[in-house]
Amino acid sequence: MSKMEFDSICKDYRKKTALSGVSFTVAKGSIYGLLGRNGAGKTTLVNMAGNRDFPTSGKVKLDGEDVKENDRALRRIYCSGAEELIPTYMRVRDVLASMRYFYKDTDTDYALELCKKFRLEPAKKLSQLSTGYRIIAKDIFALASGVEFIFMDEPTLGLDPNHRELLYKCILERFSDTESAFVISTHQIDECAGLFERCLILKEGRLIADEDSDKLRRSAYIAEGKTADVDAFTSGKEVLNRTTVGTLCSACVKGEPAGVPDSIEISRPTLQQLLIALTGGGV
Repeated sequence: MSKMEFDSICKDYRKKTALSGVSFTVAKGSIYGLLGRNGAGKTTLVNMAGNRDFPTSGKVKLDGEDVKENDRALRRIYCSGAEELIPTYMRVRDVLASMRYFYKDTDTDYALELCKKFRLEPAKKLSQLSTGYRIIAKDIFALASGVEFIFMDEPTLGLDPNHRELLYKCILERFSDTESAFVISTHQIDECAGLFERCLILKEGRLIADEDSDKLRRSAYIAEGKTADVDAFTSGKEVLNRTTVGTLCSACVKGEPAGVPDSIEISRPTLQQLLIALTGGGV
């Protein structure tokens, strides 16, 4: 099974360390969520996967080969992000045609089918598209690229709910047909939670979780009730975060609940709630 390895990745800028000793593996046949707050290092990792940025130390490898300036490896990887890397004077259909020069397995017919589903006119220039439709075009390029490893950085940015739902369906269908590895970085966490088999969570440039999604959610619970009751129940436990509104309190607690009094209500956190608890504040 083909795999990409991010081996002890560090990235230092002049006044900031963006990534510090990040290691994980991405294998074909899985969909990964790359999650974290703004500035956690997600986009930097995606750019490194596509040779748009380079580690200060550490390596990104595909089946044991360093991907740095390695066209043979890079032909098997597609990275899509919010930044404008494709000339906006190009028409959608011309981008698809040009992709075949580097990505030999680009499926133009499939891309045109997606254009119909999303009501995107292939004859339009990227500069003529709205912000949302430019993102849709980039998503279509990624899905049609025919590669084994697809990285999508904020693929739903600017998309309305209908288009987001359609995109999730298309990703699942494409994954089912190809078993390409998908790595999706997004802030639409609960919407995408059903896609992710595994979650990679970054906090301030460090990888704090590399876990099966269901197992990750089961690693904590939410205790709710009157503040005094919650404080008494959680005393001595690892509380990830705590919210108080008036006389009521909600605490996200690491581990399994035991000895729960009748005054406390227990539930499992959503993936977004758990991410907030693990990384602090909003996402």
